[in-house]
Amino acid sequence: MLTETFMAKPPFSLEGYKMPEAADAEQGRPYDERETNKAWENFLTFGDAKRESALVRGVIEESWQRSVKSGVNAHCKGSSFVTSPDDLYELRLKNDDLLGSSAQTFRRVAEVLGDAATMLVITDRNGVVLDVGGDQRTIDAGHDIRLEVGAAWGETVTGTNGIGTALVTGKPVHVHAAEHFSEGIKAWTCVGSPIRSPIDGSIIGIIDFSGPQAIFHRHNVALAVIAANHIELALSEKIRLERIRLLEAGISQMPGMGSTDGVVILDRFGRVVHHNDMASARWRRIAQSRELSIGSQILPSREGLLGKDLAEELREQRIEPLVVDGVVKGAMLVLASKPRTHPAASEMSPTARTALMSAKEAIVGCSEALLDVVQKVERAALGRTAILLEGETGVGKELFARLVHAASLKTGKEPFVAFNCGAVSKELLGGELFGHAPGAYTGATREGRPGRFEFANGGVLSLDEIGEMPMDLQPYLLRVLEERAVYRLGDSKARSVDVRLVASTNRNLKQEVAEGRFRKDLYFRIGVVKFTIPPLRERLGDVEILIDHFNGQFATIYSTQPLRFEAATMELLRRYSWPGNIRELRNLIENLVLMTITGIVTPRDLPEDFVEVAPAQPPSISVRSDNSATGSESDEIARFDEMERRAIERAVANAGGNIAAAAEKLGLSRATLYRKLHQYRSRT
Repeated sequence: MLTETFMAKPPFSLEGYKMPEAADAEQGRPYDERETNKAWENFLTFGDAKRESALVRGVIEESWQRSVKSGVNAHCKGSSFVTSPDDLYELRLKNDDLLGSSAQTFRRVAEVLGDAATMLVITDRNGVVLDVGGDQRTIDAGHDIRLEVGAAWGETVTGTNGIGTALVTGKPVHVHAAEHFSEGIKAWTCVGSPIRSPIDGSIIGIIDFSGPQAIFHRHNVALAVIAANHIELALSEKIRLERIRLLEAGISQMPGMGSTDGVVILDRFGRVVHHNDMASARWRRIAQSRELSIGSQILPSREGLLGKDLAEELREQRIEPLVVDGVVKGAMLVLASKPRTHPAASEMSPTARTALMSAKEAIVGCSEALLDVVQKVERAALGRTAILLEGETGVGKELFARLVHAASLKTGKEPFVAFNCGAVSKELLGGELFGHAPGAYTGATREGRPGRFEFANGGVLSLDEIGEMPMDLQPYLLRVLEERAVYRLGDSKARSVDVRLVASTNRNLKQEVAEGRFRKDLYFRIGVVKFTIPPLRERLGDVEILIDHFNGQFATIYSTQPLRFEAATMELLRRYSWPGNIRELRNLIENLVLMTITGIVTPRDLPEDFVEVAPAQPPSISVRSDNSATGSESDEIARFDEMERRAIERAVANAGGNIAAAAEKLGLSRATLYRKLHQYRSRT
């Protein structure tokens, strides 16, 4: 028996643990298969399980009633719904904390079970199987009833069973053989126990022991509860460690705050993991309708990504991303005695606030290198001095210039004028910048016209490629900056201008000064505040984020489905040096969206520059896809497919059904392995 196996070598400690009440904690006569089948037949025929003295536990009859209301087929042979490989991949990513925290418990239980005819199952909060382990023969038998990775086992899909019924009742439950609602699974016994979030106590999954009738024992419920408890403890420890790291990250950013500021630390789901006493006091005045407590969600989140849209009452508060190992893991919300996001935040119009949020959202990425520059540029925008942005071609310098403009807005109507100094001839550049009097030079208009400085009056003038400005025009620019007045070419009248200059260049201006190609006094005037925008190759983790961003963007523009990228393709894109930076990546994704026929991007779809940095290939199993192959070539491909199928099945079996371990052994991503498993199963 399963209980005896556990008792012989107990894998867990019960010290200090109080067993919760089970949903099926009913006393009375022992299980009788004949009586239970009789009750089931009565229920299907008359809607009453207790007719003619046939008895069934209350928790089971209530589940049968729910199964009927949900329209479950009482004669089905198991789960009727299997999640697609892509959706399953997303589900596993979403439940990565649960899977990671249950891995050790899975291994320990599997070791203790040995050859016992029992499989372990872990599901998400909706009863979709995320992973299986235990006895391989039982795992194989589970395929007959679709008790496998990706299958849904909620009550509304499969009727009464240990997984679905435990989800509905919120308590541990065992369902023995004839107690199942669906006829096709009455040869099985299952024990399910909820796994609850250490944050808010909500059910995040189920751990289930399933197998033939011989493993049945009421005490197995206790064992499932112990296993669930150990997973919850592992989750608690993971959250505790992450909380410590978030607090450390938050404390490192605290020197600039006042002693009367309230501090709230949030995880990546927007939930409170820590707050000080001052935060509680300020929160009551700011958001009277919501409670500030550990575990409460106060910022929006989508699939573990903090939202950027703050509630109205929080718009004037300071919020800083908290970065751990180069990834945004949470945020610090500062409830200041005086709003600190912007000295004039109270004066900003809704239009200006919206513009600032849009400017920040346009800068896509979460690497520490990028977020550090964003934070500093936003802070520098509060002043009025010129800003110099340096960086390679394609890093997105204009986006940072727009961020300066947005962060300095008050009414939202202040102009932003962008001009590329290298886009016009040297002869016309002066007139474009400073304007000209009527007929001031050959090609000038008869009426005269203002220049970009006058157009930008009251706002920001972004001058890109400032290093291209001719030496003879540089004194004019310096004069405008010093006097805050512009003289149109051919005109002696000074026109006052209030312009914030943001200059950008991909050159090393300091070296240009040393070599006499740029005026030193102008360099020091425009470079009072200077930032270097990091190239893409230095932005750890941002390549994947930008690929996803542009993939979705161009899919919408061209009304297509977003592309999917093979693991080998993503590895090539990660390893590429991106000399053209964001612009090059954007152009590549647009090209792939237009030109990729299958919707799946393989290494063969990339330009030669990417293939040149190809990593060593895994030892096996990419399938050649050549529609022109005929005769012996087709036979060869078919044989290769069969070899691949066997290799995959063997790897999954050796890994005890653990898809992640099998994928690692094969050198594949989990998504690719799920897709191939689905592909081969659909052929059988």
